[in-house]
Order: sequence, then structure tokens, then C-alpha cells
Amino acid sequence: MSSATDVRGPAEAPGYHARRTLPLRVEAMRQLRRRRTLLMGGVLAALPFILIIAFAIGGTPGGEGGGGGGGSRINLMDVATESAANFAATCLFVSAGFLLVVPVALFCGDTVASEASWSSLRYLLAAPVPRSRLLWSKLVVALGFSLAAMVLLPVVALAAGAAAYGWGPLQLPTGGALATADTVPRLALVVGFIFVSQLVTAGLAFWLSTKTDAPLGAVGGAVGLTIVGNVLDAVTALGSWRDFLPAHWQFAWADALQPDLEWSGMTKGAAVSVTYALILFAFAFRGFSRKDIVS
Repeated sequence: MSSATDVRGPAEAPGYHARRTLPLRVEAMRQLRRRRTLLMGGVLAALPFILIIAFAIGGTPGGEGGGGGGGSRINLMDVATESAANFAATCLFVSAGFLLVVPVALFCGDTVASEASWSSLRYLLAAPVPRSRLLWSKLVVALGFSLAAMVLLPVVALAAGAAAYGWGPLQLPTGGALATADTVPRLALVVGFIFVSQLVTAGLAFWLSTKTDAPLGAVGGAVGLTIVGNVLDAVTALGSWRDFLPAHWQFAWADALQPDLEWSGMTKGAAVSVTYALILFAFAFRGFSRKDIVS
């Protein structure tokens, strides 16, 4: 009998398949149990109730409204209490500019950097989990949780709004209304566009997460750069250059809350966001594949 140890590579190990390492359900359960996931879900679920209390204390809502480029500037606050659909649309309106940016940056920016900060990243890769498989699993789960966060807010808002203001058509600030049967599909379209528009933040956060061992650095960096984009969009002197900023189209979903659905703004905004996101995701995968993992 030979005393030499029979060392096999991962590809030669019996039953080893790269695609079976780090299953999505395992990664999803790990992320679901984390305190920051539960905290973020609680904040988003509480927002509709906070607004209902604010409206009850302050009386009929109103005031100046505004949005980004790519769609009609609307003031949903004026009709926030007309129906559950109006209330859900208002919750999306007040949160799309910043609050919904936070869970995207958190879920995508914390996912890889947190493993590095816990010094568990190299052990995951030694499992052995291929680097591309690890990134893919974490990215899919992070995007899934980001989408879930965006769905949670209007779902809770619809339920709370129905109890507080009743169910009915979506009253438009410009006059008229959307039929009750059209409100949920239109709100679903709004959520879908907001998710696509936030892919840039997701790409920034995920790329930064592969570059640093500090989760807060990746999350904060993505939020900060998103804010910089919003500031640049406010600089009207940039003219048509603002069309290349994802922030310029972040409220293009207002076109979905019109009697005649207008696609041009949302199409342009989605194209800009997806282009930037794909580039950033590619940077993340390319850089991580060559990175020296020491933590």
C-alpha cells in the first residue's frame, strides 16, 4: 500500500458539481436570518402606518411635489388619501428617491464584504465554491431581497390604505382616474421600473463589496454615489448630458400613472440603468476573479 496521500482536485472529487455549491436557498436563508434584513423589512412595513398617522394628525395632505426627469411632474400628496391605490402610489413617491435606495445598497453592498470582514470568505472559496458561483449566488439573492423590499412597501400600503381610506380607483392629480381594475397592474409596473432604475445602485454596491473588506464602506459608497448622481441631475446647466444620468429618469414611472400609458421615458431610463448595471457587474466579476483573497 502506498503511503502517499491521494489528493484530488475539486473537478475530480466524486459527486462534485460546481453548480451545486452554495445553493441559492442556502444563501437566501443565511441572508434572511440576518438582523439587518429583518430591520429593513420592519422599517419599510412601518412607513405606511407612519404616513397614515401623519395624515391623521396633520389633516388633508398637500404641498409642493416634484420628480425627476423623464415624466410629468405630479403631486401625489394632494390625492394620497383618496383610496388605497393613491396611498400606495404616494408611499412609493416619497420613498423612491432615497429610502428604497438603502435596501438595495445594503443587500448588494454587504453581501461579499461582510464575508471578508468575518474572515469567512476564503473558507467559502476553499469549500470549494468557485468564485463565479459565489458571486452569482450572492448577487441573485441580493437582487431578490432588493425586489422583495420594493414589493413589501406597496403591498403593506395597499392593505393599510384599504383599511384607512377604502378601496377604489386611483385618482390622478391632474384630474380623472384610473379604473380600479387597472390600479394594481399599473402599480406593479411602477415597482418594476423602480427596481430596474435601482440596478445602478445595486451594481455600484456589489462592485464596491468585492473591492473592500468593510461592508459599511461598500454600502455608504453606493448611497453616496447615488446622491451625487441626484445632485448632478439638478444642475440644469448640464443640459442634455443629464439624459445619461440614471437619476434623471428615476421618476419616469409617473408616466404609468396617467390615463394613457407612456413608455418612452421609462424605456430610456431602463436602458440607461441596465447599461450601467451590466458594466458594474462585469467589473465586479472580473476584479473578484483575479483578487487575492486573504480574509
